[in-house]
Amino acid sequence: MPASLFLLRAVVLVLMWGLILAAIVAVRSDFAGGRAKAAKRAPAKSPAKAPAKVPTPARPTPTPKASKDRKGSSARNVAITAGPLAGTTIPLGEQPITIGRADSSTLVVSDDYVSTHHARLVPRGDAWVLEDLGSTNGTYLDRTKVTAPTPVPVGVPIRIGKTTLELRK
Repeated sequence: MPASLFLLRAVVLVLMWGLILAAIVAVRSDFAGGRAKAAKRAPAKSPAKAPAKVPTPARPTPTPKASKDRKGSSARNVAITAGPLAGTTIPLGEQPITIGRADSSTLVVSDDYVSTHHARLVPRGDAWVLEDLGSTNGTYLDRTKVTAPTPVPVGVPIRIGKTTLELRK
């Protein structure tokens, strides 16, 4: 009898400590899980994202053709004015510019407030139209939340997470 009582106490003690450790892991992941995992992935993805930016400069082949076809277009570049990619410029062509955390995006933004497929800039005639792709935190043109495809004037800030960009001549 005493041996079975000792064994029962040991099993209860192990189960109790397992429950305590599971609770600690759950609380830790709730408080810092998304950001801690993103911070751990950021250094590993940084080299992968550098090649993702390489195709954008490789797109000047269509860009001169696009600028000849769209001579009246007022915007020729997208300039990132604030955020982790500040100072980056992407030439505009005839293809839409997708913005998000996905590696397949034209503009890859590593930000907890940016969705995987966040927004898109689409050429329509002589103008560019901004579309929100159902993002969680929204896309803002100046200070107005974009809820429908909206024409983007040159020089008006577009805010996506912590990143601000604008169309330039």
